[in-house]
Amino acid sequence: PDSPAYVMREADDIFYQALRAGEFCYVLNSRQMGKSSLRVRTMQRLQFEGIACAAIDISINTNVSQEQWYVDLIDTLINQLDLFDDFDLDDWWSSYFSLSPMRRFEKFIEEVLLNSINQKIVVFIDEIDSVISLDFKVDDFFAFIRKCYNLRADNPKYKRLAFALLGVATPSDLIKDKTR
Repeated sequence: PDSPAYVMREADDIFYQALRAGEFCYVLNSRQMGKSSLRVRTMQRLQFEGIACAAIDISINTNVSQEQWYVDLIDTLINQLDLFDDFDLDDWWSSYFSLSPMRRFEKFIEEVLLNSINQKIVVFIDEIDSVISLDFKVDDFFAFIRKCYNLRADNPKYKRLAFALLGVATPSDLIKDKTR
């Protein structure tokens, strides 16, 4: 984060201001263009202001089942946002055994994350292009992110939650169902 070789760009401030305002953001570009450095610096600025931030690198869990993928996402959020002492993931996950993995993730965000953290929350999802190689569709995951923004009209808690996707892809690469 303190590298003297880093060159601040106009996009740095735009990205920071948008996330600070709770907007959905994505940075999709080719490799070695500074996306991860941008994430690190932006997280540092947001955390300095008291905004809770979590960074999920999804490139490390691509050879997993759909259930494992969502558990990994939740586990990363728990660890990054210091919820570990207050939350037993195994017990919680098992208590919702009849729900789909995506629905469990949705319940985690609403019932655990948004009730445990009272300040603004930004979730950075790095290497988002890794979803392309998964053996299951993640269209519901992207639909859920959109739903979080739509829920702001009915549930003010969602106004505190923002997502930032970073990776090497185009939006059409990420969602397989073109009607979504």
